[in-house]
Amino acid sequence: MQHKITRLFKAIADPTRRDIFHALVIASSALSISQICNQFEITRQGVTKHIKTLEEAGLVYIESKGRERFCNADAKPLQEVTKWLKFYEQFWDDSLDNLGDYLDSKNS
Repeated sequence: MQHKITRLFKAIADPTRRDIFHALVIASSALSISQICNQFEITRQGVTKHIKTLEEAGLVYIESKGRERFCNADAKPLQEVTKWLKFYEQFWDDSLDNLGDYLDSKNS
């Protein structure tokens, strides 16, 4: 579980990877690596490296058709990040409620 979350955070930590992932989600269909490269001012090797990190996190899967490789987005793994964040959201909500109760009791 921790390893999965770590890979997801690593993948979405970089703004270029987030932009590549976003482009794939918005496209709603597979994009070739060439099409992705045309959207960014980095080398094909750089784009490929970012895509590999996204693929390792499960956010992208690649299909080969002839000589071309096509990338598809899969946002489902981000549900793990949402679950992780919900725990801390609940923690802070509870902590702030407890602080509010404490301050209310001191003002009474």
